[in-house]
Amino acid sequence: MTQREAVFPANRHALYEAHGYSAAIRSGDLLFVSGQVGSRPDGSPEPDFAGQVGLAFANLKATLAAGGCTFDDIVDVTTFHTDPENQFKTIMAVKTEVFPRAPYPNWTAIGVNWLAGFDFEIKVIARIPDNA
Repeated sequence: MTQREAVFPANRHALYEAHGYSAAIRSGDLLFVSGQVGSRPDGSPEPDFAGQVGLAFANLKATLAAGGCTFDDIVDVTTFHTDPENQFKTIMAVKTEVFPRAPYPNWTAIGVNWLAGFDFEIKVIARIPDNA
């Protein structure tokens, strides 16, 4: 049976301890990344929405790196949005920078009414490269 291993970025934010979860879990050749938000090191939300989305992707990048992955290793994405219609353009601008060409990962976007003070969250599953 494959054992699960907790993965945390070097500069992990306070939310992991405050809410009792791991940034990611490595299981076999897969990395399951918990929802990443645009949190500052103290766990507070970045107030500017575009900044919050950018910081969520930066936190995701750091968590992927801690697990031996990059954005290119992502196979599945789920995002959560508090106001999808008005946020879509901002999120797509960042998405286009992070995933500039095909093949793109699977992507499911979900509208929600609460994200603990945040307006955007992204969780992913990535395949860990053989050389990691």
